[in-house]
Formats: sequence, C-alpha cells, structure tokens
Amino acid sequence: MEMQEIDYNDALYSDIFNFTYPPIDELKAAPCSVSILGLSSVGLMVTYIIVFVLSVLGNSVVIYVMCCLARSRTTTDIYLMHLAMADLLFSLTLPFWAVYVYSHWIFGTFLCKLLSGLQDASFYSGVFLLACISVDRYLAIVKTTQALTQRRHLVGKVCGAVWLGAGLLSLPVVLQREAIQLEDLSDQTICYENLTASSSNQWLVFVRVLRHTLGFFLPLAVMVVCYSCTATTMFRGMRNAVHKHKAMRVILAVVLAFVLCWLPCNVSVLVDTLMRGGLLGEETCEFRNSVSVALYVTKGIAFTHCAVNPVLYAFIGQKFRNQLLLMLHKHGLISKRVLAAYRRGSAHSTVSQRSRNTSISL
Repeated sequence: MEMQEIDYNDALYSDIFNFTYPPIDELKAAPCSVSILGLSSVGLMVTYIIVFVLSVLGNSVVIYVMCCLARSRTTTDIYLMHLAMADLLFSLTLPFWAVYVYSHWIFGTFLCKLLSGLQDASFYSGVFLLACISVDRYLAIVKTTQALTQRRHLVGKVCGAVWLGAGLLSLPVVLQREAIQLEDLSDQTICYENLTASSSNQWLVFVRVLRHTLGFFLPLAVMVVCYSCTATTMFRGMRNAVHKHKAMRVILAVVLAFVLCWLPCNVSVLVDTLMRGGLLGEETCEFRNSVSVALYVTKGIAFTHCAVNPVLYAFIGQKFRNQLLLMLHKHGLISKRVLAAYRRGSAHSTVSQRSRNTSISL
C-alpha cells in the first residue's frame, strides 16, 4: 500500500493505547505540530517499567498464595486469582510499549498483533472479573441463602466464560493490527490498525463504543449496584461501628480505585472522539495539544490499575497476610518470633464466620 505523509505523534499515541484514528491512507501531515513525545516519552517509559515491576511482583505473590490455599479457597478467592493472572498478563506487555513510546516499533507484525491482542484480552478479562467479584460479594452477604457449593460449582464456568469473551473481544484488534513502516519519517515503524477509508469511521465508532460500554460503564454500574446493596446489608447487620467503618473502607476502595484509574482515561478518549468528529466546534492547535497530553497522562494512570489490584483485593486481607507470612517463615525469610507476634496480634480480632468464608479481601 502506498504510504502518504503521516503525523507520527498522532499515530503513536493512537496505536500504543489501542485508540483508532483515521486509516493510514488518509493520515496526512497535521496543520499544526502536536509536540508530546519529547515531553512525556521518558516519563511514560519509566512509569511503564515501574508499574511492570510492581505488578509482576504483586500479582505473582497473589497467584502463589492462592495456589497454596487450594483447600480453603472461596469463590471470591478464585476470582481474585484469575484477576491477578489478567493483571499479570497485562503488565507483561508494558516493557514493549515502554520501548515503543521511547523509540518506535521494532518487534515486527507478529508481536504487534500478539501483544495488542493480549493487552486487550487481559484488559477486558480484568474488568469483567472485577464485576464478577462484586456480584460474588453481593451473593455471599446479601443473598445468604445461596448455597456455597452451588457458587463454587459455577465459578469455574464463569471464569471460563470471562476469558473466552475477552479473547473474542480482542480478535478485531488482532486482525487489523500490523507493523507499518513510515518512509517519510526516517523509516520509523508503528504498530497500527491498517484500515481503509471506507471502514475507518465505522471502526472508530465500534471500537470506542465497545470500550466505553463493556470496558467501563457496564462493569462500573454492576459494581456500584452490588456494593451499594452489600454495604447497606452490612450496616444493618453489624453492631460494631469499627467493623462497619473497616468494611466500608474496603468497599469504597474497590469502587474508587476502578473509577479513579479509568474514569479520566474514558473522559479523555470521549473528548478526543467528539473533537475528531467535529462536535466540539472548530479544532485548534492548542486544544488538540491539550487532548493529546491528556490521553498520554490518563492512559498512564489507567495502566497503574494492574499494580494497585493486588493491594486492594489481597494484601489488605487478614487471611492472605497470615498465609503469606506462614509461607515466608517456611522458606526461612522471617523468624518464628515475627510470625508468632503477628498471628497473636491478629488472633484478637473478631471476624464473623460469614466474612471468613467469603473472601480474603474483606
């Protein structure tokens, strides 16, 4: 396909974050320069590497502890293990994007397709699993008549459906993406969706509506409804004000972390879509620059969510901490004195049987 002059900044911040802009055969030089690479490339690269390291360490520990809890795992624990797997897979793509944002795409078409699909699949599976966890919390605390054996029987099928659905949703990106060399920009190469002019508008609308709906608003609605009902039930049934406050902190952290990490990104993408559709009035260079920087910053914030999840859903759980300390002691990493002191400190806390049987996160 014949290449025309392309705005490399425009192409880079669109493809690295799986945003879809006009097709290659319509991308021409912009009337104004969008100078964001020199401002943020180093910062983004460092951010991706830090998130990668924290996410790999945190989620690997979560998966290891969950495997050791095979006999006492609850349904929510199983969801948490799959969530850690999704976040781990997502984080494994970050070093490649770190190199990409600092330089250009040097990994070829196969890895362009594979990593883009893996990133999309892990993103969707992670969001869907967050919604599943909120539903499981609701069933365990609000619908207490539900048999635990029935939920355990379904959890494997639900997780399988989540991964299958996430894989199917990632297929369009895998099919369209390829490594494209830009001859007019010192032979720079990008990992980009190779679209024709006739399909660009429909593809843009489809991808962004899909991401906004399935990747944010629908899971958020499920989480808000389920956690609201769960919090209401907890406040009615719990007499101890300290326990009420602690339970609400966890629930609010679950919802707020998801919103704070992903809401800015979704708003930025929505504004960019409206701007490129000509629905925000005349497009100026200053406004376009602001949107470009916002896309970079908010997507970096969203990527940190895969490193935050281990803290929110596992490390604040008493059961998880006790099991982790026990494993550290078995491997000789902490002394028996430290283990005994911690376990004595946790033994005086009064936790209801219902809480112990539902999840390690509350």
